[in-house]
Amino acid sequence: MLRRQLRVGALKCGMIFGACAILAACGGDKSNGSIDNNAETRETSVARQWSEVFLEGIRNDFARPTVHSRNLFHINSAMYDAWAVYDPTASTYLLGKTLGGDFSCALDELAEPRALFLSKLEAREEAISHAAYTLIMSRFDLSPGVLDTEDLAKELMAELGYDIDNKSTDYSDGSPAALGNHIAECYIDFGLQDGSNEAGFFANNYYKERNPPISPLVPGNPNIVDMDIWQRIQLPQFIDQSGNAIGSNIPHLSPEWGQVESFSLDGAPKATYQRDGFNYHVYFPDIAPTPPRFGSDEFKQGFSMVALWSNHLDQTDGVMIDISPNALGSPDNADLSYYPAPQDFAGYNVFYDRLAGGDTSTGYAVNPSTGEPYAPQMVLRGDYTRVLAEFWADGPDSETPPGHWFTIINKVSDHPEFERRFEGVGSPLGDLEWDIINFFILGAAMHDSAIAAWGIKGWYDYARPMSAIRGMCDLGQSSDPSLVGSYHPDGIPLEPGLIEVITANDPLRGTNSQHIDGIKLKAWKGPQYIINPETDQAGVDWIKCRKWWPYQRASFVTPPFAGYVSGHSTFSRAAAEVQTLITGSAYFPGGKSGFVAKQNEFLVFEKGPSQDVILEWATYYDASDQTSLSRIWGGIHPYADDIPGRVIGSKIGLRAFDLAKKYYNGEM
Repeated sequence: MLRRQLRVGALKCGMIFGACAILAACGGDKSNGSIDNNAETRETSVARQWSEVFLEGIRNDFARPTVHSRNLFHINSAMYDAWAVYDPTASTYLLGKTLGGDFSCALDELAEPRALFLSKLEAREEAISHAAYTLIMSRFDLSPGVLDTEDLAKELMAELGYDIDNKSTDYSDGSPAALGNHIAECYIDFGLQDGSNEAGFFANNYYKERNPPISPLVPGNPNIVDMDIWQRIQLPQFIDQSGNAIGSNIPHLSPEWGQVESFSLDGAPKATYQRDGFNYHVYFPDIAPTPPRFGSDEFKQGFSMVALWSNHLDQTDGVMIDISPNALGSPDNADLSYYPAPQDFAGYNVFYDRLAGGDTSTGYAVNPSTGEPYAPQMVLRGDYTRVLAEFWADGPDSETPPGHWFTIINKVSDHPEFERRFEGVGSPLGDLEWDIINFFILGAAMHDSAIAAWGIKGWYDYARPMSAIRGMCDLGQSSDPSLVGSYHPDGIPLEPGLIEVITANDPLRGTNSQHIDGIKLKAWKGPQYIINPETDQAGVDWIKCRKWWPYQRASFVTPPFAGYVSGHSTFSRAAAEVQTLITGSAYFPGGKSGFVAKQNEFLVFEKGPSQDVILEWATYYDASDQTSLSRIWGGIHPYADDIPGRVIGSKIGLRAFDLAKKYYNGEM
């Protein structure tokens, strides 16, 4: 069996909506063409097996959500092409087509695999495997974990009985291996001219930083020039969320990504802005207007709420909350009118609970699958918020947010009650066909989400909470002009018991009273209080505002790219839309899904949680919304980054599904 079973065991068998065993295929294949179609006999489709190798490759690579979204799309599209070319109905995507106006991938007459004594299923599996293998070997060749990834790919080829030394692209005799190699070669060539600058290792060509870096180890933000603009983090050593040491000064990831060739964004609303000789594409500009500017009430309220929610990251406050679908989630959140309009910042203050945390969701009366009420799950808020922040940060195994949604949909497919009916209707599909179309559509949505979100990030280049909160705290407080020594109109708003002025009798006043009239927060104390994450917990207490930290490791602090809009919100809402449409239901199989975070085992940043915590979701939309909230509790995004990302993600999910369905139905 494939070595390590790819950590798939999936999310370490932590996902609780199905058995960890992989279920056998049910049903047949939609195609009934002239080439015979053997019944599927594998316990796991070859598409799923290659998907797991690829996800492991992401975990072994640098944490680059844009790059991996593109790779997910290209590899899954290549597998789709290798499947569709043998189908009498489906249209291929790149194979035999011209994309981007001038890139063509040839498709000569294809001999039937019968001439090679192969069934259509066998031909598909061989073509899929050679396409996936060749692309994986190309896309991860500069990965820090390249040897592990290559070993996994070679082992799977050997297990499937295919020859890794067969590099031929001459498929004139019907060779599926050569056809797969040809498809992979097309995607490799396509990727070298799609606007991503793969040949330059995805480096920026035009983007220029406009602020000096911020050093989290130094209090405040003394060197910032423009409070609206992103700052890189300067650390002795930056370690990404995949655990790779990547230097001390990390440039902005993919600010020029808006020009990458998309799947479904042609014809989408788009504005083009120029700076430093580069045309920044901003998709959906009506949904992503200029974010709140420094000095505005919206800026102060949004970023200060991040500081307020930092108070929730300690279970010793004793606050208990129900985190089951009985109390969280909403049947209304499938409708975008459930959320405030992206420009309605006043509505944000109603939608989010500024002091207690969370949003306006009220839960569900009953589980639609069982007809019974959801059982409450009372946990300590400080455990829930920390688990939430870490679970959704990059996925439990660092497969990045888009890859994380692939692990989720794979476990949906494994649920014993789940039937693989496209859009929830018709005859069940075989495992291979189900996985192929599912991966193709989700990969397309993740790719387009990265293009749209990072195009917006590149143009607006918006600040992160680390910069904004510390910068406002340097200025003082903006609530009480009578407190002359601490007042500044652009400072952070006060909140009694949570954000206050340091007074003469305050323990934080300093040995020479030098901190009097400074600002203090009741917040997570920061990674400097954690020596051993397995035994230490920073906890929450009064800290100097100028020393505020996100809930992150000292070697990471904040992702190396601008905040607005939230990539997590965009990816997750797009994935929720796609999964709802593909499966024909917004609900997880059985009406509930989740993840078990084991007591004192799951958290990585510090010790915890203090009890088992089960993250539960009734619908894909609930999981998506939970992702968005996790980034506020984690100190990564203000709410202005969130809602536009959700709305754009919804638009993209619908567009990607509609276009991919046309390919699947042979309409392209």
